[in-house]
Amino acid sequence: MSSSLDPDAQALPDGGIEMTAEAFEVLVVEELDRLPDDMVDGLDNVVFVVEDEPEDGSDLFGLYEGFALTERGQYGMGELPDRIIIYRHAHLAACADEEELRDEVHTTLVHEIAHFYGIDDEQLHELGWA
Repeated sequence: MSSSLDPDAQALPDGGIEMTAEAFEVLVVEELDRLPDDMVDGLDNVVFVVEDEPEDGSDLFGLYEGFALTERGQYGMGELPDRIIIYRHAHLAACADEEELRDEVHTTLVHEIAHFYGIDDEQLHELGWA
């Protein structure tokens, strides 16, 4: 199986796919660009990071590090940005091809951004974001 992002991407015999870190980062940026403006316009002081896996070895797809907008006031000067981390290995292990990978990355981005806004899963469905 060849990927449009990574011509050397291959399906693995035990499931999952291989993709270079660089190609995966491009895919994440493309999926971030596909999100609706009303979802991303308020993401002030948030950085998106791609890492291979969590330090604790868990199989998370993503993680939001910070305080939801509903739990804080204004940012102060010099505050570190919130982070949304997308984990490459868990996504690659769970997906059979690039289309499935894109869908899963998209879902993970929406889920983690929802945490930033203080939105739970039920509200995500009501808003049409999941």
